Amino acid sequence: MQGIYSNGLILPDLTPGKLIRRYKRFLSDVELENGEIVTAHCPNTGTMKACSEPGRKVYLSLHDNPKRKYKYTWEIIEMPTSIVGVNTLIPNRLVYHSIKAGRIKTFDDYDEVRSEVKVGEKHRLDLMLSKNGPNSSYPDPCYIEIKNCSLVNEGIACFPDAVTVRGRNHLIELQRLAASGFRTVMFFLVNRMDAKIFKPADHIDPAYGKELRKAYQNGVEIMVYDVEYDLKQGKVALRNQIPFQL
Repeated sequence: MQGIYSNGLILPDLTPGKLIRRYKRFLSDVELENGEIVTAHCPNTGTMKACSEPGRKVYLSLHDNPKRKYKYTWEIIEMPTSIVGVNTLIPNRLVYHSIKAGRIKTFDDYDEVRSEVKVGEKHRLDLMLSKNGPNSSYPDPCYIEIKNCSLVNEGIACFPDAVTVRGRNHLIELQRLAASGFRTVMFFLVNRMDAKIFKPADHIDPAYGKELRKAYQNGVEIMVYDVEYDLKQGKVALRNQIPFQL
């Protein structure tokens, strides 16, 4: 797991290379700078339509665990307009830490942050915030679902990059909780630095876009942030809140 610092996460030591191909969803072949070709784990279940072009410079982390079949993990790719985070574990950890560190002011009233919270009989949501003091202006608790967004075209960030029934079910669950009086937030983390606005990817999954608009009308908040990768310092942090258009 990444370490933390005041503004974000400390990245693991990174090994540069060149992407040869991504295949079987969770695998990628990479040529290291010394010419060695390695197979790295790809921790991303999406199609990676905008961040898996062969020949691009990538960065891997090395894990010295004898139980692992693949010692390398693909962390980052350099695309023409931005560094892009590949590891989908980063968004949840980064948002969790950013809230704990007071980096997202709208959540300052909450005292406790819990992750992977079971709601209902079948679902889990990424975060639940609660408060101890009497001064919060929001119902307690607050439920947050986080989605990694890596698809950006001409400054427009879109989610999802593939049809997602699971993602749609999360929206339905957030609406159920909102109807019960709880604060609910759909949080899109744009895991790159070249987005100007966020829109649902209706051209990929129109049903998700329809449900997202419905959720917003039913009281589910939408928040979109991008990130800042600093490879020299080995850090990643939240950067700007991005406007959205439904």
